[in-house]
Amino acid sequence: MSEHAPQPSPATRPAFRERLSPGPGAWCGAVGLGVIVGVTLWPVAHAVAVVVGFLAAAGTLAALIATAPVIQVADGRLHAGKAQIALDLLGEVTTMDDAEEMRTALGPALDARAYVCLRAWARTGVQVAIEDPLDPTPYWLLSTRRPQELAAALGR
Repeated sequence: MSEHAPQPSPATRPAFRERLSPGPGAWCGAVGLGVIVGVTLWPVAHAVAVVVGFLAAAGTLAALIATAPVIQVADGRLHAGKAQIALDLLGEVTTMDDAEEMRTALGPALDARAYVCLRAWARTGVQVAIEDPLDPTPYWLLSTRRPQELAAALGR
């Protein structure tokens, strides 16, 4: 008898999945926070400074990972963080392959009614038009490090 875990069928495998995990800058910032906490406590007690500094860095990293949203296309739905929408309610998909396009979409061109799932360390993204007449949201603006792949998955 085989003891291998069953492979997911193509119908249940997501067409696209990305966790917007922190980039190297966030990792360095968390470690830097731990160092600052440790240096601050160093005059009090060396052992306490090391332990608390390590816990501060580890806690910050854990919080960044735990709160990182997942962008996924699966089972006929687009999931972005806690929000989801059926693919048949989506319209045109616009990819933003560089940071300047994304900055413009998030700044001067942003509609205040748009749903935004943004992480600063993912500097590219997609804009997906919403064609649901009952939804006042004109579009979703999503951070992703792989905008072309997400657009292709939404086009299926």
